[in-house]
Amino acid sequence: MNMRTIQNLINLEGRRALITGGAGHIGHAMAEAIAELGGGLILVDLAGADYPFLDRLKKLTDDIECIDCDLEKEDQRTKLMDKIKSDKKGLDILINSAAFVGTTDLKGWGTPFEEQTVDTWRRAVEVNLTACFDIIKQATPLLRESNHPSVINIGSTYGVVGPDYALYEGTTMGNAAAYAAAKGGLVQLTRWLATTLAPKIRINMISPGGVYRNQNEAFVNRYEARTPLERMATEEDFKGITAYLSSDLSNYVTGQNFMIDGGWTAW
Repeated sequence: MNMRTIQNLINLEGRRALITGGAGHIGHAMAEAIAELGGGLILVDLAGADYPFLDRLKKLTDDIECIDCDLEKEDQRTKLMDKIKSDKKGLDILINSAAFVGTTDLKGWGTPFEEQTVDTWRRAVEVNLTACFDIIKQATPLLRESNHPSVINIGSTYGVVGPDYALYEGTTMGNAAAYAAAKGGLVQLTRWLATTLAPKIRINMISPGGVYRNQNEAFVNRYEARTPLERMATEEDFKGITAYLSSDLSNYVTGQNFMIDGGWTAW
């Protein structure tokens, strides 16, 4: 048996990736990883989103498109997927990265539990879980036509463990129940889809730990002390796992949730 080289397995030339939340920090890192390996990009985010890294990506690939879409709205999700289907360029990689996150400014979000609202819960579940289900479902016919289809959902450590509130003492930071519930649901949706879409389409999950974004110094110190690798994540930490799951390096991998958390969930 002649085995392919690592360089051949990781090559993404001729493949195209759709990344929701493409203007975000992690979305940027994943886009850069795919572009460096020769892949084309469709970056999706809210209208008016800033893509400060776009010039850098254009130096890596000339196959790049940015599309506005409010993933909270079902009709806009359908319009997005209809546009991608109609261009006849195909789709090989789907990354669901868009989400309401800890710093999202919503009423009744990162507040004490008794102040968290049902309306915000519904909005968060729509974006963080329902939209992923919908986009994957609509993309499935395109992915079935690919020779190398791969879906990657972006989760969180809070989709598998509960929050340690000692981290937040003396800060204005909080932790939303809806975020944890939606990310936990996405873990199980990933497993369910892995067997449902097999053997043609692989689907896996990346669950980041805390990413350094100039948070409160006390929070950062506590977080790092609680993490075996003694630091918060950087965007670069997600490039390797993106390259692995997007490419043929992970041809025999599906239904898995990769904890990229510096060992946070290993305790």
